[in-house]
Amino acid sequence: MVSWGFTAPIHFITMQSSTFDFAITVIGPVLLLLIMGNLLLRAKLINDEFVATGSRLVFTIALPALLFISISQANFSQAANPTMIMTGLAGTLGYFVLLMVTSHYLITDRQATGVVTQGGFRANMGIIGLAYCAQTYGNDGLAAASVYLGLVTILFNVLSVFVLNYYQQGKRSLTSQVKGIAKNPLIIAILLALPFSYYNWQLPLLITTTGEYFAQLTLPLALLCTGASLQFRSFSSDWFNISVSALSKCVLYPLLMVALAYFAGLRGMPLGIVLLMTIAPTAAASYVMVRTLGGDFRLAASIIAVTTLLSLPLTILAFDLLSAHRLL
Repeated sequence: MVSWGFTAPIHFITMQSSTFDFAITVIGPVLLLLIMGNLLLRAKLINDEFVATGSRLVFTIALPALLFISISQANFSQAANPTMIMTGLAGTLGYFVLLMVTSHYLITDRQATGVVTQGGFRANMGIIGLAYCAQTYGNDGLAAASVYLGLVTILFNVLSVFVLNYYQQGKRSLTSQVKGIAKNPLIIAILLALPFSYYNWQLPLLITTTGEYFAQLTLPLALLCTGASLQFRSFSSDWFNISVSALSKCVLYPLLMVALAYFAGLRGMPLGIVLLMTIAPTAAASYVMVRTLGGDFRLAASIIAVTTLLSLPLTILAFDLLSAHRLL
């Protein structure tokens, strides 16, 4: 909780200091690692094969280890916030319906409609969202954000499959998608960790130490790979579609979710987690899914790049605004 003064000048100075601290300590490291990943790729110190292998390592081993360790060692009553989780699920589902209907009438190219819709709500919670929460709230915030991530990610996948199958020609069966979600390493890690948190079971020191090594690897490697995979190109032909998706993802979706969380009674860290997880840019997984289904993957890549650039300053602004009203 930020401590505010009683006079206007002190309040202003404190607010500016809070904004600066948040920008430097939370946004700064994330931005630098994203830039470094892109620069390392351009300098040929890493290549596309490294990025693909590193991303696979993060998804299958490092990130599941981070989620398992952070949740299993956390206080269950603090990590599993039912109000926050239900707000995330209900708000995301409701917003998705509104976004899909709006995109159906706004986007004339049906091959782009599903891509724009997915890009407009599917946040990069597993990498950038978790990085925000870990830097802002430490281990308690990371554990609570991890549980939120696990359940909302399932909904993200279901909704993304539905909207892309609805508009794209390269359809995949619902059965294969359900199997894919059931085999998701992130979901498995979270489900395995919950009993340890609930019953306060202690892990052997060997397991804890090894898991922490993998956990420490996760966010730096994930951000480097994300930065290296960002694709910037001419947006002239797709500017309207990109703008719709970026406005939805970076402004409207987090605005609605924070409003719902506020009216649900969330304050402090839970409200901050909802903000930081929903204002994260479009997930890199959206590109993979679009390409697999034969959609406009170049549009998907552009949406990821633009929302990544936009989300950083907007995150600072939104966090400062809530802090100024003593909600965080």
